[in-house]
Amino acid sequence: MRELHVRRLGRVEYEDGLAAQKAVFDARAAGLVPDTLLLLEHPRVITLGRGAHRENILWDPKQLAGRGFEVFETNRGGDVTYHGPGQVVGYPILDLKPDRKDVRKYVASVEELMIRVAADYGIRAERVAGRTGIWVRPGGLLERPGKRQGPEDNAGRAEGKLGAIGVHIARWITSHGFAFNVSTDLRDFDAIVPCGIADASVTSLQGLLGRTPADVEDRFIARAAEVWESQVSEVPCELRTISVAITDGRGRLLLLRRTPERGGFWQILTGRCEAGESPLQTAAREVHEETGFSPTLAELRDLDYTHAFALQLPGAPRFARESAFALQVSGDPRLSGEHDAFRWCTLEEALPLLPFAGLRRAARLAVARG
Repeated sequence: MRELHVRRLGRVEYEDGLAAQKAVFDARAAGLVPDTLLLLEHPRVITLGRGAHRENILWDPKQLAGRGFEVFETNRGGDVTYHGPGQVVGYPILDLKPDRKDVRKYVASVEELMIRVAADYGIRAERVAGRTGIWVRPGGLLERPGKRQGPEDNAGRAEGKLGAIGVHIARWITSHGFAFNVSTDLRDFDAIVPCGIADASVTSLQGLLGRTPADVEDRFIARAAEVWESQVSEVPCELRTISVAITDGRGRLLLLRRTPERGGFWQILTGRCEAGESPLQTAAREVHEETGFSPTLAELRDLDYTHAFALQLPGAPRFARESAFALQVSGDPRLSGEHDAFRWCTLEEALPLLPFAGLRRAARLAVARG
């Protein structure tokens, strides 16, 4: 039986999700990891596939920015789609060689995965000819044992797309995947013509059931094992890390430049949690070690932003889960050996210098919250 690694990553910036897929794809191609399924959630983002028509983005850039949307072009198939909070996004990185080399059958297997998960919640999802993904028609609730279904069970429920698919296959290894609406704010789909289909709506588990089930990822893992006939092993993130956006009383951000042997790029402060440390304790320690400031734990503000990303190291990639904090200080830092320069920047000056999506979001959050 094939082996399937599953990683539950939680929130992942879309840019970091692309990088994570590439890292796992390369490792799978080199035989360093088995088939892998990444389960995650993205902040609000619109993505354009290879066949996308930009006119299917209905909002102008100002409207998109006001709602917190980013826009990315990708190498997946399909038109325009949306990812955001309340979705389960799945990126299967599967080697289809030697006996699964059939694109249509692979896409059908992803649809089957979502159909089985929907059925676990009493929803009859189905395929629609010519329209990739899974759909729910009026009357799409399955009758449960011991419960007689009446007209009220489907009142007001319109046909809608429950799960979208967009895949990329290179060297018979898959990437990209599916987006399954659980508690998604369906108003966000007003920004686009989903998948270029103007005459259909979207739906979600919450909208169909009137509640939000808490075990959807568990169901995806169980059904993935069945559909892809694999033995599943869950793999946790290997590292816990922190970032600290340090500001002064004027709202400027402190940027630190890593030494050349550490990459030579500008960043806000980051560090790895040591054994037995909480993220808050790590943040206080790293601030003191790398800048000389000595904040109390109470002075460090939790930005309520935790995200995951892949570290592209030699060999198999490792994943980190990072918690973001903010700190206001006065005076200049005293640098350690990890950094060779610092500068105070406005947010507008800092964002182009920060090379990673998670650091940019942490910086914006810290400045916005003062």
